[in-house]
This record gives sequence, structure tokens and C-alpha cells, in this order.
Amino acid sequence: MRTQSLTALFVLLGATNVHAINNRHAHKRQTPPPAASGTAIPPIESITFGMPTKSAPTVTATFSPGEAVPVSGAPPLPTPFIFSPADWPEQDHIPPTDSDEVTQWMKELDGFDIPNLNPTVDGSCVNDTAAAADAANRGWWTCGGHTRGTDIVACPDKLTWGVSFDDGPSPYSHEISVHTWSHKHLTALTNEQIVAELGWTRHAIRTVLGVTPTTMRPPYGDIDDRVRAISLAMGMIPIMWTRTPDGGQFDTNDWKVAGGLVTGKDSFATFQNILSNASVIDTGFIVLQHDLYEITVDLAIGYTLNAALTHSPPFILKPIGQCSNTLTGNLYFESNQNATFPYTNQTEGGYDFDGDGVVDFKTGKGGSNAGFTHSIPTLGVTLLVAIAVIMV
Repeated sequence: MRTQSLTALFVLLGATNVHAINNRHAHKRQTPPPAASGTAIPPIESITFGMPTKSAPTVTATFSPGEAVPVSGAPPLPTPFIFSPADWPEQDHIPPTDSDEVTQWMKELDGFDIPNLNPTVDGSCVNDTAAAADAANRGWWTCGGHTRGTDIVACPDKLTWGVSFDDGPSPYSHEISVHTWSHKHLTALTNEQIVAELGWTRHAIRTVLGVTPTTMRPPYGDIDDRVRAISLAMGMIPIMWTRTPDGGQFDTNDWKVAGGLVTGKDSFATFQNILSNASVIDTGFIVLQHDLYEITVDLAIGYTLNAALTHSPPFILKPIGQCSNTLTGNLYFESNQNATFPYTNQTEGGYDFDGDGVVDFKTGKGGSNAGFTHSIPTLGVTLLVAIAVIMV
């Protein structure tokens, strides 16, 4: 995780589409661009890599420990977070798997049928032709867009956009989801590494916000049945983004603008094409966008959101939880009122969110639930109701 995200909120760090460079952080390195004056959104032609940056906005409100939150059933705000590097794994690196925390989190997989799939070479199709050839059986999204009934890929109502932004943090009433610690391709990791990636991020969010997400998004959308099963065993439902029947992705490519690969004008043209596709599909949709960079925020605030609102017919914009008619409280373990959402842990141990050996959450006697089976369902339809990511 990036330092600014870790110290501010520990939230989503930016799922991206798989690209030839295979790394959205692979930016051109150069002298920082000159600062811009004012706060107006630049013309679309000016939104490109190297554009002048503006000063960060001033914090407009602070909140005290113990204050109530607007989510029914959620605990009050925790003690303010003070980052100490000694308490956390190295940022932007896969966490060690020999820690006491990971040992505790691995217990959450007990009783679940985790598919015995070998990790991919690097999460790409071109470098793992054997796995790519078996992508349909593996449920590998990267190679062919294969999804399962547990994946969240669209809002159910036509012309409804479940608005989400990877990266964060932002202070305005967003729904929060896990997006891993180091932003690596999860299919290329071992079971223990996947657990560490999800566990540490989940722990960080709970430490800062006092709540634990019940959803996650895999970096680059790189997920298969093994990654799904581990995520669900840890109580997190995967969130993807929409694809058209012919494989077109609802990806704005805004991350490519920040990486110097395309211009803002190119990205906006991609988004306009997305809106055209969204007008003809039978469901709503989820789009891949980011807010870690000023460039991507300018694109969203100045262009993409307005384009959707002024489109004919106009789109209805909602957070993904709202567009799915999911109670906001159900997006977090502490306030979840749905006994079968997500897939509850049935082991005696329950969930140890902090990895300290103390059970934080259990469902039913012995952690079991009548609606749960040992095998996590992965063979359902590809379009389900959307639940949660970071949103406006």
C-alpha cells in the first residue's frame, strides 16, 4: 500500500486492467510538474501525464473517538490511528506468511473447499499458456472474462451506474472494500500469500475505521476459483466490473492517463463508448475508475460523471450497495444483519480480524450457519447484484 493511503485510511489502492507493462505503478519518472493555480477542472485536452498539479484541499471536518456513525449497528469511531511501521508489513510488498497474524487468518479456510489450482506464472495469459487454455475450468477472469455466481459484476437495474473508485482515500461517505496490501496478481500467489494480502488490508481498515468490509476487489481483476474460495472463506465477496457479451470491458483507462500511456481525451472517449454499451445491455453496470491521482479525479469530476448525468437517456448514479438494495450495514461484519451474507465461517474459530488470537466475529453455535455448505458455490450466473467498493 502506498504511504499516503496507509496513513490516511488504508483503503482501495487501485485495481487495473491487465496491460502489457503489467503494472499501473510503472509511471514515467521525471521532475514533478509545475503547480497549477485555482481549483477549476482543466480542459480535457490538458488532462494528461505531466500536467500541472494543484495543492491538496484543506481538511474541512474532524471527528472525535467514540462518536456515533451513520451506519445502523456499526460501532462508534475508534481511537485515532497513528501509523507505526513496526506494526505493519512493508508497504507495496507481499506480506510475510510466517507471521502470527497469517497463522491465525489461515484458520478461516478450515472447512472450506479451496480448489487445488497451482498459482499462475504471473497473472498474465501470455506467460502461462497452460493455465490460459484451461481458463474456463479455472474460472479465470483475466483470460476470457470468466466469472462465477459469487462475483459481483453489475447493478441489476438497467441504466443504473454503480459508481466506484479504486485507490482512495476520500472523506465523503464512501462504502469501503478490501483491495489487497501490495496490489499483486492474486492468481500468481500461494494460498498463504493471498490470505496475508487480504488479512492485513482487512485489519488495517478495521484499525482505522472500526469496521470490517464484507467485500473485496482483486487487483487487475485477476481472480480464479482458488482466489474466490479464499476470499469467500475470509468473508469477502469479490467485486469486478462489467463486461459486454463480446468481452469489452467497462474500464475507463484513466489509470493509463496517470501512467502516461494515453491522454485524458482518449480516456474520455473510452468512457463515452462505455455509456453507449451501457445503454443497450439489460442490466446496470460497474465501471473501473480511480481516484488516487489528480488526473483521474479531474476526469471524473469534470467529465465522466457529468456525461452520465446528461446522457440521453440519463443514467442513475448510486453507490454499489445502494444500487443493489443492500443495507449499508451489511457491507461490514460489525453491522451486518444478514445471517447468510457473506458466506459465513463455519469453523469453531470464527473470524480473527486482527490476527491476535482473539475471535472477533462468530455466526451461530460453533460459528456455523444453517444456510452454509462446505463447498462455496462458483457455478452460478455471471451477473449478480452489486454490493460495495469505495464510492461517491
